[in-house]
Amino acid sequence: MKAILMNKLTVTSMNSSSHRLNRVFSLGVLAVVLSGCANMTEAQRSAAIGGGLGALAGVAIGDSKESAAVGAGLGAIGGYVWSTQMAEKKASMERATAGTGVEVTQTPDNQLKLNIPSDISFDTGRSNIKPNLQPILDQFAQGLNRQPNTEVRIIGHTDNTGSDAINNPLSVNRAASARDYLVYRGVGAGRIQIDGRGSSEPIGNNNTEAGRARNRRIEIFLAERPMAQR
Repeated sequence: MKAILMNKLTVTSMNSSSHRLNRVFSLGVLAVVLSGCANMTEAQRSAAIGGGLGALAGVAIGDSKESAAVGAGLGAIGGYVWSTQMAEKKASMERATAGTGVEVTQTPDNQLKLNIPSDISFDTGRSNIKPNLQPILDQFAQGLNRQPNTEVRIIGHTDNTGSDAINNPLSVNRAASARDYLVYRGVGAGRIQIDGRGSSEPIGNNNTEAGRARNRRIEIFLAERPMAQR
């Protein structure tokens, strides 16, 4: 009997030690993640922080190394999920934008991204959307009310022509115009975040007209979170 009790105490002690080690391990993961974020891109920071938080969540749920690993894997997508609906949305946007020059991609952290060039979105120096952009936004708005756990971000960009005093508010106003159109099409205003980056994030060479045209753009992101996070 004494031997059995000693064995139980030993197992309990081992489980307790494993539990503590898992928590220390997870906190260490998070510390390393946070300390390394300074030089990362936005997508990399999101994925890295998601991975660290996922590891903590895995321990909290399962209290095991396996749970920590699973949690880290889930969190590595930045808290977003790529569901069947997201895949269908991507396919529908690819069909709607075929031949327009709009780039439809899945980002590393599982966001749907639309990169919309200036030739179909905005005239130079203007923030009112062109008619060619309206059917694309119409298609984007469709079905979002059936995905209540999705978030929309719209980022406006300009080329380097003119000063920041002109370009920064222009980029914001372009994003705001796209947001207002989506709201007109029934998307809740509270689900849409907007921002403007002015000329600070070029994707083309501002020394050429073709490069400047690439830089005058808006980017629309659609992200879906697990229902438990809402």
